[in-house]
Amino acid sequence: MKSQRTLVPLTPEDIAAVRSWVVHEDAHLIAFNKPSGLSSQGGRIQAHTLDDLLWAYARSNGKRPELVHRLDRDTSGVILAARTKPAAGFLGKALQARKFQKTYLALLSAPPEPRQGRIDAPLRREEIGRESYMRVVDADADGAQASESRYRTLAASDDGALVELEPLTGRMHQLRVHMAHIGRPLVGDVRYGGALTAGGHRASRLMLHAVRLAFPHPDGGRVTLEAPPPDDFADLAQAIGVDKGLPGTAPGRSGS
Repeated sequence: MKSQRTLVPLTPEDIAAVRSWVVHEDAHLIAFNKPSGLSSQGGRIQAHTLDDLLWAYARSNGKRPELVHRLDRDTSGVILAARTKPAAGFLGKALQARKFQKTYLALLSAPPEPRQGRIDAPLRREEIGRESYMRVVDADADGAQASESRYRTLAASDDGALVELEPLTGRMHQLRVHMAHIGRPLVGDVRYGGALTAGGHRASRLMLHAVRLAFPHPDGGRVTLEAPPPDDFADLAQAIGVDKGLPGTAPGRSGS
């Protein structure tokens, strides 16, 4: 991961791109609708990350916004950055205290049974070569971490399902592993057994989108930020007949 002090040169196209992803901006924070295929931070791929692109917002004193949390490289959706050190501290503590509510949308090849429920399955991180995986393990296994998720089916057809997912804990790949654990891996998630097609239609990537983020704001009150699913997600949802379950989201802030 690059140092906060290491300036990353950006092209005008880079700067225009990151600015086009903004869904909310104020004196304390910036929220983006991150595209799939862009790493949040670090990673082995030698390409710009969202963390690098935050240099587009660098101030004259060399400071720039700081990511508050991460999304997997292939996951699209709402991601938050703090503009100041006090805001970063406030939001970091709120995240640790589980005051963030994260809501995701995912596409499945078939609806889960039952159609909604709660998954309580401890996870353990394992390294295979240079890759990290999460696996469901017994609660008393070495390295086991308590992990809980909620799911709810929004729409279903003969070709697949659209589900809403909420992680109640914050483990790596948690939603992906939990859905695979109940026999419903996410479409496009080859790492955890997901198919590359749904209803005969190709999935261009992992079909997981962070659609909503609710959290306490440094100025007080609670904020809910939303980001509409990208075209590849919406197009596949339409192709398999579950697009009517897509929420009518629009970029920006609702509530306070």
